[in-house]
Amino acid sequence: MKKEVLIITSYFPPEIGAASNRIFQLANGLQHDFNVTVLTPLPNYPTGKIFDDYKGKFRHISEEKNITINRLWIYASNSKNKLLRLIAMLSYSFSLVWFFMWNKIPKTVIVQSPPLLVAFTSMLFLRKKNRNLILNVSDLWPIAGLELGALKKNFSYKMLENIEHFNYKKASLILGQSEEILAHVKSIFPEKKTFLYRNYPDFQPPKIEQSSTNDKLTIVYAGLLGIAQGIYKLCTELDYTHIEFHIYGSGAEQSLIEDFVSQHPDLPIIFHGRVTRDELHPLLLTYDIAIIPLLNRIYGSVPSKIFEYARLGMPMLYFGGGEGEDVIRNNNLGWIATSGDYDDLNTVIATIKSESLTIDRKENIQNTAVRNFDFDKQLESLKAII
Repeated sequence: MKKEVLIITSYFPPEIGAASNRIFQLANGLQHDFNVTVLTPLPNYPTGKIFDDYKGKFRHISEEKNITINRLWIYASNSKNKLLRLIAMLSYSFSLVWFFMWNKIPKTVIVQSPPLLVAFTSMLFLRKKNRNLILNVSDLWPIAGLELGALKKNFSYKMLENIEHFNYKKASLILGQSEEILAHVKSIFPEKKTFLYRNYPDFQPPKIEQSSTNDKLTIVYAGLLGIAQGIYKLCTELDYTHIEFHIYGSGAEQSLIEDFVSQHPDLPIIFHGRVTRDELHPLLLTYDIAIIPLLNRIYGSVPSKIFEYARLGMPMLYFGGGEGEDVIRNNNLGWIATSGDYDDLNTVIATIKSESLTIDRKENIQNTAVRNFDFDKQLESLKAII
């Protein structure tokens, strides 16, 4: 008889983004050996509005790819107002408590963090000596909030830090998507059991073909248009003399980017909007390089785009600092520009020539990804300890 596993997350398809993809792949990978149930809010990210197919519902239950998905009520909001965002997180926390009260919870539970308050609710109400609580940490909050400028070191920060430590303390096992995350956890709880669980993708690597030649280097960004990524500032700082910049995605900065593009029709910036992940992959292969930026270096962050683009055979330009630089450099995946230094970014771009982006180079990147970023191998190691 298969073991029961419950996954609690704030993001899940049909929502887009790295967090949604990461948890879906984990759930899909586990369902071959476990009976997997997912708890998640009614889809609302990144728009901050409940998706049309789920409007007016308090709870939605479905069976998708042998995964039971419980979508719970949330007061959806992507407002910059901290109070409204807190209310949104608390509303989902209340829904979780309601679910815990009226449903049998399996012994093995995987909890996604952040958001910290959602993880705290789960760790608080599900803590029992015989329960296997696994905390999957994808970003270090509140440290990341401090580095992004969203938080200040005050009483609220101290409260969030206490919540963070409580979550770590109650976890039987902590999964971290970077070595920095695991080092941070160990600095607080040296004896805590940890496991490096990278955000490796799980799709068939496409055949590499020569992309069409262009007088200009074509650079593409695809993903969330949020504050952390800094795509609007990137638009304003790039030297467009020898490049074209293509943008796919949606998020908080979308209107700023669209306004900038419309006000500067002379600049070779093309905003394509939001597309699905399946639609995106073949589109990405038509560009020369993919850029992975972060507005500020965030301790513990290793963008999952690195592993996805590598599997596609996409050369990368990394502009985010931290452990991501080590992954790019150690695996020869592309170029690195100093985080936050736009002059250095433009200097690095000027050294990249379209003719150097050969099929051999792209195949080497893809082969490295297949060899070093193996989702199945990592999953089998995880299964052995849960």
